Amino acid sequence: MNEADTHVPVSGQLGFGFEDAATAPLPSRPSRKTRTTPPDTPAIALAPEAMARLLDSHADYRVLRRLPVVTQFAHQATGPVTRVLILDTETTGLDASRDRIIELALLGVDVETATGLPTGRVEIYDGLEDPGMSIPAEIQALTGINDAMVRGRRLDEQRVAALLGSADLVLAHNAGFDRPFAEARLAQFAQLPWACSFADLDWKKEGCSSAKLTQLALELGWFYDAHRAEMDCHALLAVLASPLPSGTTGLACLLAAFGQPSYRLQATAAPFDAKDLLKARAYRWDGTNRVWHTRLGDEAALQAECDWLKAEVYANRPAHVQVEELDAGVRYSTRFGKRLSRAL
Repeated sequence: MNEADTHVPVSGQLGFGFEDAATAPLPSRPSRKTRTTPPDTPAIALAPEAMARLLDSHADYRVLRRLPVVTQFAHQATGPVTRVLILDTETTGLDASRDRIIELALLGVDVETATGLPTGRVEIYDGLEDPGMSIPAEIQALTGINDAMVRGRRLDEQRVAALLGSADLVLAHNAGFDRPFAEARLAQFAQLPWACSFADLDWKKEGCSSAKLTQLALELGWFYDAHRAEMDCHALLAVLASPLPSGTTGLACLLAAFGQPSYRLQATAAPFDAKDLLKARAYRWDGTNRVWHTRLGDEAALQAECDWLKAEVYANRPAHVQVEELDAGVRYSTRFGKRLSRAL
């Protein structure tokens, strides 16, 4: 829980039966929620949830609850469902070409396609694996996973393969990180479409201050033990199943979008003096191919970006740019999509 700034001792703020009888209760501060100062109630008589509700009703406090782990959803689907496999990995480092998975977690859940609401039982897999190398100290500190915990351990490949065999879509928060690791470990991961809840959702448009999973959970009033794969998966499922300000759920948005192609646009042979313009527009520099590039979510965005390049970067001179079409089968992997050249 987070206590708001105040110059008055805590014992004088809430009527828990501890304050001096001569002390007048403080008025509540203005809040977006309608809250009143609770009546005097002895704290010792309240269960934790009742105490949390009492605090949360006061304008100067916000209570965080431990994120609930749901293994059975009560919603009854009335239409088609999509089998979603939520994935998270913990690894020895950031480079999938040399680092290794030390923990893999998967949640298999049916999601009603039209509403984006999970339904029925959640199938859970969480496994540790010996990476064949010492786990760096910073990774041990971050995850709590040490060499002794993974020594001699191996992922249950048959169980993972069974979960993959029933899935329609693999979903990860930052799939650009997880997918290369998963595909390097088990080739079957490359045979399924992937979506990314970090990159494929416009969290800023939904009023969220950050797309970081822990922050998204905090904004919903939850905290959890992050950087362990299974708990991160449960947190992601809870966040994506919650209603968004736009009136839908994150799961519904991702299911609606994952079948549509996205694009990687390269500002081929862009003039050197345009680099600041490109950087300001969130283009990234590919040092290997020496080209500025950006990612667009659909054909309309691609066309608008080509129009901008023509006017602002190439000064309406004839130019050709490279476009890579990415479907969910290759998106966030290390494989290339369909490559095209487009005249501006």
